Amino acid sequence: MVRVGDFDIVVDGVADIVGSVQDPELPDVTIGDLGMVRDLTVVDGVADIVGSVQDPELPDVTIGDLGMVRDLRMVDGVVEVVLVATYTGCPAVEQIREDVESALGEAGYSSRIRFAMNPPWSTDMITDSGRRKLVSVGIAEPCRVGSTDPTVLIDFPVSCPRCGSRRTRRRAEFGATACKSLHTCERCREPFEAFKPR
Repeated sequence: MVRVGDFDIVVDGVADIVGSVQDPELPDVTIGDLGMVRDLTVVDGVADIVGSVQDPELPDVTIGDLGMVRDLRMVDGVVEVVLVATYTGCPAVEQIREDVESALGEAGYSSRIRFAMNPPWSTDMITDSGRRKLVSVGIAEPCRVGSTDPTVLIDFPVSCPRCGSRRTRRRAEFGATACKSLHTCERCREPFEAFKPR
């Protein structure tokens, strides 16, 4: 397994190397002979295709920007994609699944897409590019949670994505979606949404 960007990629040839390991109980038999190793090769460009799928609720932000792509691999000619939802019950999950399936289909790949809930997604998974894109479309980026227990986060004001002021006030726990809250800036008086840290 090799880390490429934000993806764990199984490198071509690794299955052959692993498959040549001798079974300790059967002389002259490899674990590959026993069918214990599947073809796990990711084709060039698949990570880019999946990572560039747009989030349906956030303009100009991709699922790659949000850190939603957990794992990619090619198994028996099918691209297996494991995604992580930003929030449990997120209404965009099915649309994202369809968009990833469609993008891979247009590139000629069959796919299986599933969502994993454990470990859960965190706002820390948003890439630096994704954070800049959120701000550029008027959504305040979340603070970095790190290893802090999110149940003890202090509710500090978030920076206004328009003027940068921290003189902001949360007006509603929920914005247009459950993963965002609604705020106003005391300085420029503009309303804005903020991604909730988690």
